[in-house]
Amino acid sequence: MKTKVSKPWFILPSFFLCTFHHHLFTVCYMKHFISLLIFVSGFQYLNAQNGKQKVLVFDIKEEIAPSATRITEKAIKQAVDLKANLILIHMNTYGGLVSDANTIKTAIQNSKIPVYVFIDNNAASAGALISIACDKIYMRKGASIGAATVVTEQGAAAPDKYQSYMRSIMRSTAEAHGKDTIITGNDTIFKFKRDPNIAEAMVDPRKVVPGITDSGQVITFTTEEAIKYGYCEGEASSLEEILEKNGITNFEIVKIEKSGIDKIIGFLTYPAVSSVLILIILAGIYYELQAPGIGFPLLVAIIAGLLYVTPLYLDGLAANWEILVILGGLVLVGLEVFVIPGFGVAGISGFALILIGLVLSMVRNVNFDFTLTSSGELTNALSAVAVAMVIFVVLIIYTGRGLVHSSLFKRIVLQNTLSGSKLEFEQITIDLTGTMATTHTDLRPLGKIKSGGELFEAKTMGQFISKGVAVDVLFQEGIYWVVKEKK
Repeated sequence: MKTKVSKPWFILPSFFLCTFHHHLFTVCYMKHFISLLIFVSGFQYLNAQNGKQKVLVFDIKEEIAPSATRITEKAIKQAVDLKANLILIHMNTYGGLVSDANTIKTAIQNSKIPVYVFIDNNAASAGALISIACDKIYMRKGASIGAATVVTEQGAAAPDKYQSYMRSIMRSTAEAHGKDTIITGNDTIFKFKRDPNIAEAMVDPRKVVPGITDSGQVITFTTEEAIKYGYCEGEASSLEEILEKNGITNFEIVKIEKSGIDKIIGFLTYPAVSSVLILIILAGIYYELQAPGIGFPLLVAIIAGLLYVTPLYLDGLAANWEILVILGGLVLVGLEVFVIPGFGVAGISGFALILIGLVLSMVRNVNFDFTLTSSGELTNALSAVAVAMVIFVVLIIYTGRGLVHSSLFKRIVLQNTLSGSKLEFEQITIDLTGTMATTHTDLRPLGKIKSGGELFEAKTMGQFISKGVAVDVLFQEGIYWVVKEKK
């Protein structure tokens, strides 16, 4: 027989109290655990974000020229500012100027940030030099690298002085990557990472590289050949694949585009735009000669001249001496307008120097050495000037004084010296032949005469006649009355 034993009265409250404390402890524990999870997750997220490697990418998919130099220097500078981990060049070029390629090569070699290149089809000539300077080269299947012989635009090899320079910088660029140490048994071999002989043979067809070329042809590697002979780290089909091959999976790509200045330069150096600027230069000078003292046409000509020359100078085409030729021409024209009477040797020489300077500034030449200047470049330069000249002549013939006295021109030029005159552009019905008139302006040889209280366009047969001088009217030639000083 069991005897019922009663528990003390405080056991039940104690049980509930212990249970409450147990749950309270559990809740607090879970709360801290969740907080810890959130903290760890947040830390991992921030660490992941901060762990992103910055990859700065820019294109060289055009002729190697000053614009390529500018974007390279801009990219390297911005990479330093952003503390980028890698610079990646996306390349597809047939080459260009050796001088700019050498500048880009030097900038890459001096970069403290690794520079890789992705050859997306072609890295020929100057492009090969830039690629060899990079820390790593990757190529798309079917791409090529090499053929670095310096040639003219006609495809002929340039003189040996150019080839010698290119051979030297190609070889030194390959040597700059140093040597690998190869240990085979008891032998230690030091082998160049990029064989300088191969780099030199990309320029010189006479260079023999055993096992690669002995046929008198410059070396151009396919992707597979470049990998085999140490001129490519691997094949890739995209920028992302290159990063993955280098263990970079968490990255942020920063793309560098051409600056606004480069786009403006490209627009202003377009042949059609150059023709318009040349036309404005010539027209401004002409109308300043026709109506000396106005100043506005000359100001327009100077602005057009700056817009014409500055982009060519920044693009490496216009040399200092070529700009001086243009300025010398302007000085001679200025002397003709303001100092020397008549329109003779100074004015004609000035116009000739301006035209010569305009043509030369559009083509590559080193002190009149046009070896590396293409016939296409010379044709474009001559065509731009010729088109401007033809339009200029047509403008003079068919507009004459009409442009000077248009409503637009009157709004921006002071007309106080011409008030009260009849300047409408209409056929002259008054016959002044055999009469006497007075010069209203200087005739240089163009200007105005006054007869019967009216103004008329006039010119001399090359002589200079000052303002206020009596003249005899000889005959009419177009819109002009031909006069001579009264004896």
